[in-house]
Amino acid sequence: MTTQNLLVELFVEELPPKALNKLGDAFASQLAEQLTAQGLATSDSVVTAYASPRRLAAHITHIWLKAADKAVRQKLMPVAVGLDPSGNATPALLKKLQALGADVSDPAAAVAALKRAPDGKAEALFFDSLVTGATLDTGLQKALEEAIRLLPIPKVMSYQLESDCELPGWTSVNFVRPAHGLVALHGNTVVPVKVLGLKAGNSTHGHRFEAVVDPVVLKDADSYATTLAKDGAVIASFAQRKAEIARQLAAAAAKVGGGCKAIDDDALLDEVTALVERPNVLVCEFEKEFLDVPQECLILTMKANQKYFPLLDGTGKLTNRFLVVSNISPADASAVIGGNERVVRPRLADAKFFFDQDRKKTLASRVDGLAKVVYHNKLGSQGERVERVRSIAKAIGQQMGGDVLSLKADQAAQLAKTDLVTDMVGEFPELQGTMGRYYALNDGLKADVADAIEDHYKPRFAGDSLPRNDVGIVVALADKLETLVGMFGIGNLPTGDKDPFALRRHALGVIRMLVEKDLPLGVYQLVQMGESALPNLTAVLDSLSEFIYDRLASSLREQGFSAQEVDAVLALRPQRLGDVPKRLTAVRAFATLPEAPALAAANKRISNILKKAQEVDAHVSEVLLKEPAEIALYAAMKDVAPKAKAQFEAGDYTTSLQTLAALRAPVDAFFDGVMVNAEEMDLRLNRQGLLKSLHVAMNRVADLSRLAAS
Repeated sequence: MTTQNLLVELFVEELPPKALNKLGDAFASQLAEQLTAQGLATSDSVVTAYASPRRLAAHITHIWLKAADKAVRQKLMPVAVGLDPSGNATPALLKKLQALGADVSDPAAAVAALKRAPDGKAEALFFDSLVTGATLDTGLQKALEEAIRLLPIPKVMSYQLESDCELPGWTSVNFVRPAHGLVALHGNTVVPVKVLGLKAGNSTHGHRFEAVVDPVVLKDADSYATTLAKDGAVIASFAQRKAEIARQLAAAAAKVGGGCKAIDDDALLDEVTALVERPNVLVCEFEKEFLDVPQECLILTMKANQKYFPLLDGTGKLTNRFLVVSNISPADASAVIGGNERVVRPRLADAKFFFDQDRKKTLASRVDGLAKVVYHNKLGSQGERVERVRSIAKAIGQQMGGDVLSLKADQAAQLAKTDLVTDMVGEFPELQGTMGRYYALNDGLKADVADAIEDHYKPRFAGDSLPRNDVGIVVALADKLETLVGMFGIGNLPTGDKDPFALRRHALGVIRMLVEKDLPLGVYQLVQMGESALPNLTAVLDSLSEFIYDRLASSLREQGFSAQEVDAVLALRPQRLGDVPKRLTAVRAFATLPEAPALAAANKRISNILKKAQEVDAHVSEVLLKEPAEIALYAAMKDVAPKAKAQFEAGDYTTSLQTLAALRAPVDAFFDGVMVNAEEMDLRLNRQGLLKSLHVAMNRVADLSRLAAS
């Protein structure tokens, strides 16, 4: 018996475009997984997913008509339970065998057919049987039902089917969209499966308007994609359709000339791919007068509302041309082009109207309006929030740049949220900050303040740019800190994968600014500034600081630093996070030294000794040094420790740690030849003081004990 290839297609009404690709992949992979679990697919089977606006399909190679029979050994029960002292079957054993379908008409023969084998300390009875392999008819039925059940459907629809039995009535069906056709071909043979009230056949439907024939009859499983393309005018593969759209977009932009390029937006490209079955890219245009509106507004309305691809010139500036991905290819496309141009014109006119109206009022005149915008029922209005952000921004600005920066940051913070009450942002919330910058420049504000109004939301996502100037950095820090302190203060903390207020993202934004800009600000200092602006909430210094360090640790591990390296550096809770990358680099270099393992182990030993001791003063009396090893260690420390400290204070962390490597031999000798906890109290305290001094010297850059093998 040889294998053949399998094709399964569900023909449905238009599927949700943003979920289409995911649905197609899930349908194909689940179908293959279920068939493999039943032994109907081989290890060489290759799965190809197809997804178009009106179909989900899967092509799977090397599928058996019937799975091989399978020998199965099942454990029944311990021998002592299954057999009586005479070796006869107990009622419990006979009942178990009956349940498994074994013949128990002759109990002695049934017992003789069982196998005995050790099972832990006892011996157990095992029943060997041959399980008949699944047929493709039953196996595909089961696999199809399971694949449909496990589809990641964003929103289920419920619809009715007329009953196909003799009794009149309707059957309720739940699926992502009403299904109208089912294809199941094994080679050129229809597999008689049924799902969603549909019986499998060998025909489907092509393009609504441009199919050559209807229905489209499929000769066999392998001709699916080519037959659909030829007779149905449909590119069934999502990936091929996407590549074809990208090719046509590039060709159309090149034809326009002037270095034009379609806007790069992979999410939009995916969505449009899910809306068309056979793409046809057309060039359209709008009146140049609309280019007086900020291009972000025009681009957003074309992308979000119309799914168009705006064309940018060689400098990245918006042109008055845009590309439409049509689902039809008429000989004369002028009607399609004209229709799309008529549709986009009112959208652009709305944007121009909003822009013109908004500029009639200054941002400053809108500040009072924020008092009417609710921020959070426990934290007040946006107006109250703005005052808190201003307070934090002034404090940070004073710390970073004195009065000048503090005043500019205060002005930007006061106006940063005012575009929330403009018409444009009311229509397009995605433009908050962006429109604030345009309106600030229109009001005659300085460029750095206007830029800060836009940038205070940054970084908005992983990989996003940071604010472009110090005013923006200050306001962005203040805005994120106000959110973090406020939400922690009222107990709205992230749990598991739920983080409705994006506190993890805000914390990472704070971290990135502190690290990448190497700001002279400490973590505790920043949190305390935030607390000062929200004095009536629960204190959050410890909990929020730990949250920030946890996010930093996760971020550093994602960047490739080991858990040990990160743990060693962050165990000291360094306040200036700009130092952290340099500390990590130093720790990584130190770990490669031959002295590192011994010094890390000694450091861990010292930590344990000091934990058990009472408060130890890092003071050493030379007259109490008796043993040669402690005298030698003290002498080495007097030579090495000042050098390492000076290098640390100069920011040369790598050299500082490498300098400490010279202490390995005297430290090893000390632990080999000196009893730290001597009976004489003065000797014990002096030796503990020596170890305390050593501990301080060794752990300025990182807690080296964290590098010791566990």
